[in-house]
Amino acid sequence: MPVRSGTVSPYQRKTLSDSPIRLFFICLYAGFGILFPLLSVYLQQEVRLSGTQIGLLMSIGPIVMIIAQPLWGVVCDVTQRSKAVLITTMMMTGLSAVGFFLTRDYPFMLGIMALLSFFQAALVPISDSMTMSYVQRTDGDYGRFRLWGAVGFAVAAYVMGMAAQWWGVSVIFAAFALTMGMGAWMAGYMPDERVSLKLNLREGLSRLLRNRRYVLFLLAAFCIMGPIQANNAYFSLLIQSLGGTMAASGLGFLLAAGSEVPFMRWAQTWIKQHGILAVVLLSALVAGIRWGLYFMEPPLWLVYASTLLQGVSTGLFIPAALAYVVDITPRDVRLTGVALYTSMGNGLGNWFFTFLGGVIIDRFSVFTAYLFFGLLTMFGAGVIWTLRIADRREFEGDSARG
Repeated sequence: MPVRSGTVSPYQRKTLSDSPIRLFFICLYAGFGILFPLLSVYLQQEVRLSGTQIGLLMSIGPIVMIIAQPLWGVVCDVTQRSKAVLITTMMMTGLSAVGFFLTRDYPFMLGIMALLSFFQAALVPISDSMTMSYVQRTDGDYGRFRLWGAVGFAVAAYVMGMAAQWWGVSVIFAAFALTMGMGAWMAGYMPDERVSLKLNLREGLSRLLRNRRYVLFLLAAFCIMGPIQANNAYFSLLIQSLGGTMAASGLGFLLAAGSEVPFMRWAQTWIKQHGILAVVLLSALVAGIRWGLYFMEPPLWLVYASTLLQGVSTGLFIPAALAYVVDITPRDVRLTGVALYTSMGNGLGNWFFTFLGGVIIDRFSVFTAYLFFGLLTMFGAGVIWTLRIADRREFEGDSARG
């Protein structure tokens, strides 16, 4: 039925609401793709920091974010202005990064990274919560929004690799600030969803830590997600060590992040066909094989080919692991369970592997750091295998009793 002049159809209203969310995710993850893949290269080549210094600086972020995320949740709950908090923190995140360009004093850089991470801690949980609230209200699909983030990261990392080759790696700070500013502008047009980020910590932690499956999965997430996150810090150094340029690093990130897009779309289908833990196990094994390959100092063409495996290791692991956490946690402590899982993999795991990776690079080489990543990832895969066997036995026992 045609829409009368001066009116907007429900489909048009939904499209108008959807577009700012997609553009926001592009800007948010494009910003991450601009700054973090090349920050370690800047610190090594321009500031002349050691591997241990780089590892310590890069590992500050995850720890600060673990502490800061609940604080931003309180701010959102008290003010009931989640969108305003998102806009403000996104602008401050972009401005904070400019500080790296203004000083080469290491203690000041540590403070700048802590400040940047403090504001960055608000971006993903608030935007994800707002988007989840919107898709639940409109019967939408969160994955179709998050895909645009992967696209933004991939394209931005590739473009900035070439830009850094032409104009110098310090260009990443201005580009990051500009992209965060554009994202803040887009956030102003997102649906004004009211979200709550309150966590039931006292009762929730007590119940969750008595759940053997949950505790084992936290250990696995620590061992699997930590190296995946640390790879974002050290992959460019790996490319440089193999004789590649910054543009080559950008191409590697383009291939890796781009490969996540189709697998994120297929994740739910694979989970239904093969089971959650089978998909998680596949992801972990592929990641471990990839890190082991990098220890062997492969030619660049093989590194580029291996980046396509990130679609399996990350594009499948993220939705499957989250689905498993939701599946094994009681509804009334589910938010706490998801937050603790995220803190363990993206927080503590990220800090642990990024920091020790820098120490190993100092003592040995970047290739040895990837051997460390591979061994611990395979240990995480072993934990997943144990969980899968236990779940299968429990299912068979229930079937026999039935």
